[in-house]
Amino acid sequence: MTDERQQHWTEHLGELRMRILWTLATFVVGLIIGLGYAGDIVSFLKQDAVTNRVSMHVFSPGEALSIYMQFAFVVSIVFTLPMALYQMWRFVQPGLTEREQKATLTYIPFALILLLLGIAFGYGVIFPYLLGFMANLTTALGAQETYGMAQYFQFMFRIVVPIAFLFELPVVILFLTRIRILQPGLLRKGRRFAYLAMVILAALITPPDFVSNVLVAIPLIVLYEFSILLSSWVYRKMEKEEAEEEARWRKREDDE
Repeated sequence: MTDERQQHWTEHLGELRMRILWTLATFVVGLIIGLGYAGDIVSFLKQDAVTNRVSMHVFSPGEALSIYMQFAFVVSIVFTLPMALYQMWRFVQPGLTEREQKATLTYIPFALILLLLGIAFGYGVIFPYLLGFMANLTTALGAQETYGMAQYFQFMFRIVVPIAFLFELPVVILFLTRIRILQPGLLRKGRRFAYLAMVILAALITPPDFVSNVLVAIPLIVLYEFSILLSSWVYRKMEKEEAEEEARWRKREDDE
């Protein structure tokens, strides 16, 4: 019995290792693709910087490579996310019913869409506001803005990337509801703690400015409430499916 259990765990660990390797291989391929397109992305974003009257400079020989790697990393994240979620789905697939397998598989494109929406929101709404806020502070100090390209893009990524990942909240909650780890009632009871956590997260990824904190915290709270609605819908659907399955079993037993 012990040998069988050990063999069972060994098989699971071997499968997990294989799926992690697939994900890492996808990440490396994404890095290569990202490096190929990094120059075009930088050129596009530099046009926005010029529109915002931002003058950028390079202060060390290694900054250019650092900038390319930053963009390659972000492109690779977008490229890798669907594969990582698919490998995760394949790993838990044997423990799911056929309906749950089909339902959770549909979350993968939804997660990619939310990630792209998070990037668009972070770059199109939050980042320009924070950039303008910092520019006003610089003007108040009577200083002239001269940005290093690496510092400019690092600041942008520090804002945009965390927001993009936080936009994945509905998918995470839906998935955990489907595999019966979370329930809508628990999410409602923990609403106050969740709000506090989101306000803290917003404060961590934005400068110490009340307006910028609110701009990030409000969408996160809206996403949480939307996640509760989705979780309630999925949970009711699961209960209905279980009731139908139980009714079929009873009918079979009665027929026999």
